[in-house]
Amino acid sequence: MVFTDYKGLTVAQVSEMRRLLRASEIDYKVVKNTLASIAADDTPVSVAKEQFIGPVGIAIGYDDPVLVAKKVLEYAKGNETLGVKGGVIEGKFMDLKDLKSVASLPPRNVQLAMLAGAMAAPMSKMASLLQATIRKFGYALNGLKEKKGQ
Repeated sequence: MVFTDYKGLTVAQVSEMRRLLRASEIDYKVVKNTLASIAADDTPVSVAKEQFIGPVGIAIGYDDPVLVAKKVLEYAKGNETLGVKGGVIEGKFMDLKDLKSVASLPPRNVQLAMLAGAMAAPMSKMASLLQATIRKFGYALNGLKEKKGQ
């Protein structure tokens, strides 16, 4: 979840941003501060209640928090009027600097692939070592067989 200050954006610009975010399955909502503050009570978003000041838009992603930060910051880079206030990821408040570092991470599926590769590497190395031991034992038996056959 990323909080933005949309003050100064035209309706067309907000609609364009919504369309770009929706393509990545991210919702963008303009919220009333009092309602958002009440809704945030007793939720992980309560750490960011002080962000509900002035015009606030919230980008909500349901799968990958890295993608939300990346897409909002990408749009903000092209449109100087959009202000990024911060965000909440995994129940922790993140300011703009933290969001930029999160946005620099690879997407979730790439991280999972890297983890799977890291976990598979020792297993494949072990399999090749066991195979090499068996192969050497086979060569030794074959050499012994040839030596006795002569």
